Amino acid sequence: MRTIDSVFGIAGTALNSQLVRLNTTASNLANATTVAASEKDAFRAKRPVFKALMQDEMTNAAFPTLGGVKVDHIADDPTPIRSLYEPNNPAADKDGMVYLSNVNEMQEMVEMMAASRSYQNNVEVVNTAKQLMSRTLDLTKS
Repeated sequence: MRTIDSVFGIAGTALNSQLVRLNTTASNLANATTVAASEKDAFRAKRPVFKALMQDEMTNAAFPTLGGVKVDHIADDPTPIRSLYEPNNPAADKDGMVYLSNVNEMQEMVEMMAASRSYQNNVEVVNTAKQLMSRTLDLTKS
């Protein structure tokens, strides 16, 4: 059963990672229109950085696998912050400038669709493994 356990473990790590990716995208979209009084305080889009799991000791002890993926860390998007002259904005600095987030809404939509598709693919992996297990059990009943 080690092989089947590995399929579920690997797919599980992928599902968790894609869920983090979707949550990060949701946070980015929620903050897309925020402004700040300084470039330092402006919201920067977040990007999950994934790491391949290649050894048992790198995975969760409850679900050891032969591989998978995990979120190594969440990084700030290095795209520059944009500034806008809006002297009447309550968040404006002394020079009348506000600083916009560096979130690109179109890029976030692509990220969301890609994460959603990857999540769906891994759900299919789990469903296929369950069907194979069920068919194997049916064979032993005959």
